[in-house]
Amino acid sequence: MRDLPRWLKLATTLWLAAASAVHLYFGGFGFPEPIQMRGFHLLVFVPPLFLLYPAFARSPQGRPSVFDWGWVLAAAAPHAWVIWHWTAVADRMEYVDPFTPVMMVLGITAIVTLLEATRRAVEVGLAWMVLICLGYMAWGHYLPGLLNARPFYAAEMVEASWLVPTAGGVYGPLTGIVATTIAVFILFGAFMQGSGTGRLFSNLGAAVAGRYSGGPAKVAVVSSGLFGTFSGSSVAGVITTGSMTIPLMTRIGYKPAVSGGIEAAASVGGALMPPVLGAAAFVMAETTGIPYAEIVVAATIGAVLYYYAILMAVHFEAKRAGMAPMDESEIPSWREVAADAHLLLPVGLLTWLMMERWSGNFAAFWGVVSMVVVSWARRRTFMGWRAVLDSFASAGHTMAPLAVSIAGSGIVVSALTATGLVVALGGIIKTLAAGSFPLLLVLVAATVLVLGLGIPTTPAYIIAAAIGVPQILELGQVALGMSQRELLLPAHMFIFYFAVLADVTPPVAAAAFAAAAIAKASPTVTSLEASRFGIAGFTVGFAMLYDPGIMLRGDLLGIVVVTLIQAAALTLLTSAYAGFLLAPIGWVWRLVFGLCGLFSAFIHVDDGLRLGVALGALGLLAALQWRRA
Repeated sequence: MRDLPRWLKLATTLWLAAASAVHLYFGGFGFPEPIQMRGFHLLVFVPPLFLLYPAFARSPQGRPSVFDWGWVLAAAAPHAWVIWHWTAVADRMEYVDPFTPVMMVLGITAIVTLLEATRRAVEVGLAWMVLICLGYMAWGHYLPGLLNARPFYAAEMVEASWLVPTAGGVYGPLTGIVATTIAVFILFGAFMQGSGTGRLFSNLGAAVAGRYSGGPAKVAVVSSGLFGTFSGSSVAGVITTGSMTIPLMTRIGYKPAVSGGIEAAASVGGALMPPVLGAAAFVMAETTGIPYAEIVVAATIGAVLYYYAILMAVHFEAKRAGMAPMDESEIPSWREVAADAHLLLPVGLLTWLMMERWSGNFAAFWGVVSMVVVSWARRRTFMGWRAVLDSFASAGHTMAPLAVSIAGSGIVVSALTATGLVVALGGIIKTLAAGSFPLLLVLVAATVLVLGLGIPTTPAYIIAAAIGVPQILELGQVALGMSQRELLLPAHMFIFYFAVLADVTPPVAAAAFAAAAIAKASPTVTSLEASRFGIAGFTVGFAMLYDPGIMLRGDLLGIVVVTLIQAAALTLLTSAYAGFLLAPIGWVWRLVFGLCGLFSAFIHVDDGLRLGVALGALGLLAALQWRRA
């Protein structure tokens, strides 16, 4: 990001803050017509990216060039035109009414500027994916077999990618959900951070875990998880909490790559943790029609298991290496923690409103308002006009890259749908699975992880869900004996989990690479360590489909049993990885108990057998070590 001249930095900050404030107002008092709201959202957030991010490494880093100002004007023109002519756009019949030369020029301009903004501010991989999909629309009719598509005229391609707000493209439903609900939740996260809630979470983590072996690592897990519940960004979590926890972990004896891996795995898990989850969860609610509150409830046990596994892995690593706890002088007192405890009230209000089935944007609006009011209770948390302005601007800096990445994802989804490539790719996966539901899930999970190599979590989830969910619903009915309606949420949660994990799995892992930069470690080794500490994401992802109790479905006994199975299996796996339970474990026993953990987690046969194997192996290992001690 550029270090802009003072006057331009101030102007950009005020612009982004004002744009965020308008989104907050709409969240509380109602949104304009969908096409107006989507056009406004892109108009205010796309152009500033050309000022904030240079085109190339050799481009001016301290000021935008003349060409950057040209990009700003070009990026604004299509969206301003849509806002001005919104009634004509809303009333036109897609693919029937004429697509005029003016629309053609504006549509091409919108697509090109979005691609360039995505390349600069998000991921070059996502820009390439959009280009490949557009290329497939143009030349897919030359391909043989399943990949063959019908020919598309140029006007048809541009219209499908730009001006079909009911189905996809730049102004599709995906941009709609970002411009409304997700934007207000990003504001809620920014105001939490501005009020000092991040300090509360950091102090709470240190007070709870700092006095135990490997304290800084446990502080990283707790504070990163709490921060991630409202930040929605794994990379932001790494940068915010990792700058404190990674040096502390390294100082007490963790290897730099391990320190970075712990922080990355913990920060990624924030997107799985209620009550907010990540942006992809809001897209899930919008596309499936499932109430967001139901998604939050279904995610609860899985999120707890994810962090349980990381804490166990961290604990076993620390005990094996004989690491000391944090120094007493670095651990805040409970009085210090309590001084910020009032900042949890807005989180409680937000959760209550969502549980009462108020809309997400309305709940987040009152969460923001209450956060400002509650902050006035103490001088140390008081949010004055400067803190409020900074929070609005911070939210704007987060929304702008997300706006272009989601608009680009809309183009991809539109191309996949219009060409029938969704059906073709789904057919390829189905053919490779050869009727095996477990193999189908492995292939879909691999697809999500591959997509996550070059694009962020939310676009990866959107694209993979379009390809994989129909196949899971079709084969899952027979394999699991469930209806498509019952399978809908588990199928989407399965893909959601792996889209989140893509941020820490090699060879390209955004969160792990950010942690590696702080730890001064190898990015590849750090991503491998992060994958190891995030093992629960893989087991829980599959459990979402095979063990409905993990999603709080079924009777109480069934929920307790499958939760115990997963917890025991994860304890076995993490102790086998670390080589420690109550004492060091030899390689032979590590292999045996690791296999028992894998069996209990992934071989979905009789629950009683799985529970017996997991608890029996765990009890045997503990008894052997206790007897030897």
